[in-house]
This record gives sequence, C-alpha cells and structure tokens, in this order.
Amino acid sequence: MKPDSQNAATRRAEDNALLSSDVLVALRRRAEDSDKIKLALPLETIKEMKPEDAQQLFHELRVHQIELELQNEELRRAHVELDAARERYFDLYDMAPVGYCTVDDAGRILEANLTAATLLGVTRSALVKRLITGFMHLEHVPTYRRCCELVHSSGQTQSCDLQMLHGNGKPIWVNLAANVAKGIAGATTLRVTLKDISERVSLDMALKDQNLELERTRALADKANRAKSDFLASMSHELRSPLNAILGFAQLMDAGTPPPTPAQKSAIDQIIHGGWYLLDLVNEILDLATIESGQLALTMTPEPLAEVLLDCQTMIEPQATVHGIKISFPVFEQPCHVQVDRRRLKQVMINLLSNAIKYNRKRGTVTVSWSLRPHNRVRVNVQDSGQGLTAEQLGLLFQPFNRLGQELGPLEGTGIGLVVSKRLVEMMGGSIGASSTVGEGSVFWFELALAKAAA
Repeated sequence: MKPDSQNAATRRAEDNALLSSDVLVALRRRAEDSDKIKLALPLETIKEMKPEDAQQLFHELRVHQIELELQNEELRRAHVELDAARERYFDLYDMAPVGYCTVDDAGRILEANLTAATLLGVTRSALVKRLITGFMHLEHVPTYRRCCELVHSSGQTQSCDLQMLHGNGKPIWVNLAANVAKGIAGATTLRVTLKDISERVSLDMALKDQNLELERTRALADKANRAKSDFLASMSHELRSPLNAILGFAQLMDAGTPPPTPAQKSAIDQIIHGGWYLLDLVNEILDLATIESGQLALTMTPEPLAEVLLDCQTMIEPQATVHGIKISFPVFEQPCHVQVDRRRLKQVMINLLSNAIKYNRKRGTVTVSWSLRPHNRVRVNVQDSGQGLTAEQLGLLFQPFNRLGQELGPLEGTGIGLVVSKRLVEMMGGSIGASSTVGEGSVFWFELALAKAAA
C-alpha cells in the first residue's frame, strides 16, 4: 500500500472516531437535559396538578423515554460502525502489499504491519521498539541516513534502494520510501514502506554482466575483423605484383614472333582470361578491406550526372553487345550535378550494369533512368528483364560472397561487388536498395545528394 493510501485510511478512521465521539456527547447531553426536566417538578406540585396537566406531563415523559431509547439505538449502531471501520483499517494495514513501519526520531520502530514482518522473516513483536537500522546491511546504513536527511530537509517523500537482512541472515534488496508525519502533540515520525526488489536487482545485475560480456565479445570481434582486413589488404597487394607479371608475359607471348600455334593460343587465352579475372577479384577484395578498415579516402566534388553515365555507357556497351543485351541510357534535358567521388560513382554504376547484363535473359534489356527525389536528392535506377529475385533472396543482397544461388552456375563473379557498392554509396552520403518481381526482372537503385554545379 502506498503511504498516501495508508494516510487516507488513518484519517478516515480518526474522523469516524471523532464523529462517533461527538455523537455520544450530543446524545448524553440530550439525555441529561431530559432528566433535568423530570427532576424540575416536585412531587407536591404533581399532586396539585390538574388531571389534564398531569396527563400532558405523562405524555411528555413517554416521549422522552422513546427519545432515550432511540438515542441508545443510535449509540449502539455508531459503535458497531466504528468497530467495523477499525477492522477494515487494520485489515488494510496488515495485508498491504508492501511492508509498512512507523519510526520515531530515534530510529525505533513504533508500529509495523504483517507484510513488513514477513518480508524480514521475523515476528511483528520482534520489530517493535527495535532500531530499523539493526535490520539493514552495515554498508547501506549511510544510504538510509541520507534518505532520512532529505526527507526532513525537503518535507517530500524520498526513496532509496538498499540491502536489509532477512531473519535467516540472507541479504535482500528493498526499495525504501519514507515521508514525515506529525502527531497531535507535535512529535514527528517517519512513515516507511518497504518493497522487495531482490528479483529486479538480480535481473539488473545479470543484464549488466551480460552487457559486459557482449562488450568483450564485440571488442574481440572488432579486433579479429581489423586483423582480417589488414591481412586481406596485405595479401591483395602481395598478389597484384605476380599477377601483373603473369598477365604481362602472357600478353607478350600472345603478340610474339613467330605467332603462337592454335594450341598455344588457346592456352595463352586461358592464362590471360584467368589472370584478369583473378586481378578483378583481388581488386574487389582490396577495396572491401580498405573500406572496412576505414582507410579509404574519397574526393567529394560536384559532378555532372550525365557525363558520368555517358562514360559508363561507353565502358559497358561492349559487354552488353557480347551478351546480346539491349541497353538504354536516359537523355538529360536539364543539368543535374551530384556530390560524389567520380571514380567511385563510376565503379558503383559499372558494377550494377555488369550484374544487370550478367544475370539477364537472352536478348534481354537493361534500362537506366533517373529522377529527382525529396530533400534535394536524385535517384538512379538500373532495371533489367532477368528472372527476378524472391523475397528471401532480396533479404540476402549486399552480403559478402553471396551470389544468390549462382555459386555453382556458369556465370563468373565474386559475390562482393554489391557489398563494395553499398559501402561506397553510403560513404558518399547516399543509400542503395533493390526491388524485384520473379519472372519479370529487378530494379537496383541508389540515391545521392544533389549539388550545385562547380564554378
């Protein structure tokens, strides 16, 4: 029970007691007045009275007798109601869901309800006249004293969490709330409530330990991730030099004199093709490692989107022709500049176009479009007519080395191009996403911030 509810119950009981006392006094006065009326007439006077006066007097005496009987009935009813109110008060006090104690200025417990005794594992008589600090853990007694000082200085209810000792010696956590009450004689007491919070504190401590463990695990994961990125960056650099040598000598052999035989030409072509594929893979891994290690630096400048897309069109059209894919780019009727790193934007665009061509159907189409968006942003769409992606596959996009079921297929790819594209777009302050319909194709898009043309 809250202290306010207990105060209200106490006041109601006191009011009932005062009301019943006032009723008793009033009834007693009325009865005494009736007796005075009867004693005011001597016996000689009554004998000398006329019969009709005597009859009137007798009638008044009967009326007074009835009034006295009614007053006695009112007294009995008031007494019964007072007893019932007292019983309700003590039921509410004893059976309150929180422990309740009244403590004097010296810290002695004057009263305690059954809940408080049960909480501390002792009888109620063992609480009365004992110092409340005697049931507290020594380390938490100063906490209680500071709470009491705040109560007296502010006059407001104060609360604190502290450890108290159960009757079996086991510590328990309680939330203690206290406020000041003044008695009739002006003496002050503290009304203290105790609520068991051991389970909550236990859960909080377990959660704290779990958070610390998660922090340690995250630190280890970050350290391992940094080590992985450093290793990939180092290995990528180490692989580039021998790959360049292999590609260089293979190209010299291909252009040598005398020219290679058909069998030699086939072998050299395989070396060159595999070398370029491996070099692309190394470059993508190096880009991803550099981005994740936070070492990639961007040069952000206002760039005309039309020029960037035109460069991408020139670079991608040979690949589209080889695969028999019809590709179309938008016509810009008004200038549009974006705040980007030009080289990295072209890298993102070429990656999306390559995927749209690679995973398209025979004689399919790829359509590039753009549109202005709210908040000074521009969106670029790359739409293909491929097989489309399921909702599950869409959820797996932009994950490293995930080729969405094409791992065993004839198409080449590393599965990290979209991851690198996503990181680059986000580093340039944009966002990237995709939508798809199975059997109809997919749309990959990215948004970037508009910029004013460079002077």
